[in-house]
Amino acid sequence: MGVGEAGRDVTFRPPDFLRTVILGNGGSGKSWLSEQLAGLVGAAVTDLDLIHWVPGGYDTRRDPATAVAMVRDLAAGDRWIIEGVYGWLAQEAIPRASALIFLDIPDDQCVANVKSRGLRRGGDETALADLVQWVSEYRVRRNANSFSAHEQLFETFARLKCRLKSREDMGALLRRLACG
Repeated sequence: MGVGEAGRDVTFRPPDFLRTVILGNGGSGKSWLSEQLAGLVGAAVTDLDLIHWVPGGYDTRRDPATAVAMVRDLAAGDRWIIEGVYGWLAQEAIPRASALIFLDIPDDQCVANVKSRGLRRGGDETALADLVQWVSEYRVRRNANSFSAHEQLFETFARLKCRLKSREDMGALLRRLACG
């Protein structure tokens, strides 16, 4: 589940996760896992959706330079969990991250989760349909918000990292941390 710098299994302790980036597809469980992890390590959670989009919905993107500056400011702190699909923003926090979690959840489960949770943050039925389509294309997209980009960030991360492939893996990580 977790590998250290040399690719060996490691023992997880809550202090190892004081500055964590969580990447994954929409509907993969990033928000849920980040809230649970934040409770264990006493860190604030930032959803990159709230940085990428101007408040009020999903129709206006924030100026990229402003978004990058916001992530860098957050990453300068001592305790944080930053989660999202936006690899181009997450990479701004990675140099200060103590841990990286990559949620490699099957796309059909992510789509089902998005449909199950329904509309969020002022979205409408069209926005939900667009999101479902976007989530279903995670492994074929070729941009910073894709499976391949997240996998590249994960592979090159030199500190504590976990690739979780199921809800069971997420629960196991949280149980290990609660005992550590």
